[in-house]
Amino acid sequence: MVKLDIESLAYGGDSIAHLEDGRTAFVHGGVPGDTVEAEITEDRGRFVRADTVQVLTPSPDRVEPPCPYFGVCGGCSWQHVSYPSQLEAKRRMVVDALSRIGHIAHADSLVEMTVASPAQYGYRNKVELVVDSSTGRPRLGFHRAGSEQFVQVEECLLLPEKHRRAPKALGGALRYIAGEQDLGLTRVALRVGTNTRDVEVALWGAPGPFPRRPVATTLGQALRTTSLVRVLVKGPAKERRIAGVEVLSGKGAWRERLLGTTMTVSAPSFFQVNTRAAESLVTLAMDALSPDGSDRVLDLFAGAGTFTLPLAEKAGEVIAVESASSAVRDLRRNLEDEGLWADVIGGDAARELLTIGHIDLALVDPPRAGLHGQSVDALAATGAARIAYVSCDPATLARDAAALVDRGYALVKATPVDLFPQTFHVETIALFERKG
Repeated sequence: MVKLDIESLAYGGDSIAHLEDGRTAFVHGGVPGDTVEAEITEDRGRFVRADTVQVLTPSPDRVEPPCPYFGVCGGCSWQHVSYPSQLEAKRRMVVDALSRIGHIAHADSLVEMTVASPAQYGYRNKVELVVDSSTGRPRLGFHRAGSEQFVQVEECLLLPEKHRRAPKALGGALRYIAGEQDLGLTRVALRVGTNTRDVEVALWGAPGPFPRRPVATTLGQALRTTSLVRVLVKGPAKERRIAGVEVLSGKGAWRERLLGTTMTVSAPSFFQVNTRAAESLVTLAMDALSPDGSDRVLDLFAGAGTFTLPLAEKAGEVIAVESASSAVRDLRRNLEDEGLWADVIGGDAARELLTIGHIDLALVDPPRAGLHGQSVDALAATGAARIAYVSCDPATLARDAAALVDRGYALVKATPVDLFPQTFHVETIALFERKG
């Protein structure tokens, strides 16, 4: 056992302290300002990992977690940390990544205060529940932190209050339908509208025999779904190779309004999970780029149109690039429904960038892995005067920031936006301007 003074929060969910010999300790369950008794669980030489055994002196920023699954479910590792402390920690993570990985000078002065989520709980419009059939009948839940172990849950406090107990209702309905048969499901996704009344359940699993009518009737009654679909996948679960989508009942898609614009999103397509915080993100992006109606604007990794639609309202020309076929279809439909136009290109970002030509402004919203080196080269070659980079990972943002600086851009500012309260995840929008 060691006695530790907790200093800060780390990206990944742990807290940081130092041993007497100066080595860093990543401590599970600590809050900055705590003095804890901890047990070292792993010694990696230059650093150790430890679990909090007892809080000797609690921090003023320590709060009581409201979720009954806290500490077991791997979803919300910061529920015991006050919200102002969470916001400051996320800003510090962005500053640290830009300084340490990106070698950006004066990063602390470039990173603004974290934009708070309008809601600290009940903010998610989507949860993905793991299906466990090891007992013979399906159970729904999440994974334990850092493992594949299953944790059955009956509610999730990150869902809006009226839908918090949806995991229990879904699990009960699926067990009733399944009886002794295996439904072949790997996950169940629930989407609920923040600004609409839409409720969609997507059942992910392998192709094969399936009791379509009983599922449609029972799940429809259990949750009053507006859309119930079955997403057929092949190959390893992590690859999510989609073989098709079957509509079991309802519209076959989910709708949400973002800043007054209604978007239709199919089950395989990405959409930000925190609608109201996403509205802040879109507003920041539009303010950063400030299209004036004469600009040729690129939206790279466009998805279903979160940024494409508002850009199409303001810019002279918008080119939207997206590789996922479901999102391309959604994007084209959303543009048509709103009476807007953009040149939608379905394809790989790095390859398509080579053919686009000159761009005045660019918005990029890549996956967690960020941009590949080829993409950074091609993006810089477009000559865009300003680039708004939306990132969900401070480390890859910092790496790509360094690459853009090497190619003649300057980081003007970065604004963290808290789309994921109670977790260590943070979204950041960074503005780059071409020098000279």
